[in-house]
Amino acid sequence: MFDYEEMEEALANTIGWFVAGTVVGVTLALLLAPKSGKETRQIISDKTQQGKDAVAEKGKDVYDRGKGKIDQGRQLVEDAADLFERGRKLVRGL
Repeated sequence: MFDYEEMEEALANTIGWFVAGTVVGVTLALLLAPKSGKETRQIISDKTQQGKDAVAEKGKDVYDRGKGKIDQGRQLVEDAADLFERGRKLVRGL
């Protein structure tokens, strides 16, 4: 089974490294850019939007996977309750 705390920690770690990489990349782009200020600002704006989109997509993926696990858990509980009820009926019938 998955340890949700480890999964959350791994996700936070991944997002942290992504943000750190973005900051380093933007800093290097500013220092080494042979373009005008307007062009550089446009590039930064585009890259920032790409970063936002990537984080939003990753968050949606994590949410969808979590929702799927919750649905699986509910089904497991329902199945267990059904088995318990059938067992209880069998015992009462004896």
